[in-house]
Amino acid sequence: MNCIIVDDEAASRMIVSHLCSQVDDVTVIDEFPNALQAIKFLNKNEVDFIFLDIHMPDFTGFDFLDTLANPPKVILTTSDRNFAIEAFEYDCIVDYLVKPITLPRFIKALQRLESAPAAAAPVTPKETPANPEASTEKEMYVNIDRRLIKIEFDKIFLIEAKGDYILIKTEQKNYTVHSTLKKIEEKLPDHLFVKVHRSYIINIKKIIDIEDNSVLIARDVIPISRSNRPELMKRLNLL
Repeated sequence: MNCIIVDDEAASRMIVSHLCSQVDDVTVIDEFPNALQAIKFLNKNEVDFIFLDIHMPDFTGFDFLDTLANPPKVILTTSDRNFAIEAFEYDCIVDYLVKPITLPRFIKALQRLESAPAAAAPVTPKETPANPEASTEKEMYVNIDRRLIKIEFDKIFLIEAKGDYILIKTEQKNYTVHSTLKKIEEKLPDHLFVKVHRSYIINIKKIIDIEDNSVLIARDVIPISRSNRPELMKRLNLL
């Protein structure tokens, strides 16, 4: 069986790799210090299972699993016992190893792995856009001072919620509109826009870079919430 190890601690990766070397039919094909590198690898490669740490900076093990459309089997490795209930809400997770990991407990986890059924592909809750018409439209009209102003979708940088209003930032100018983020989200095409925070929707084609928990759009640094980060990572064309 081929596997990868995802853990931000080098010592922990070394320990798991050493334990794997003591089992004849387990091969570690790569190790990763963060979830993002592992996602890039899995976009082009398949593995039988993953040893996955829960606590990692910026992107937890659960965030990582949420980005995978069809995750392989997973054995969690963690020093925290408090996430056991949450862990087994994921069909792909077959065991929960608490550090320090002993060889007998490690072997037991592998036995559970071999007997566990293959992880089923999760049902995507949103197969089609909330508003099918939005996928074919190229612009929308907003009411500003009793005038209907046309705004082209591909010219929008971001949309920010400001109380009872939203601020639409575009290449030419900014527009303040009496509306809600939820209402305008229904009008936007899914292939261009993603909600990254309860107060922000961004045009993914306008992203300059992503660092830690923020994204740079033009000159604006936009926060990325933990709950919205997995969806953003799914939408990016990662190399």
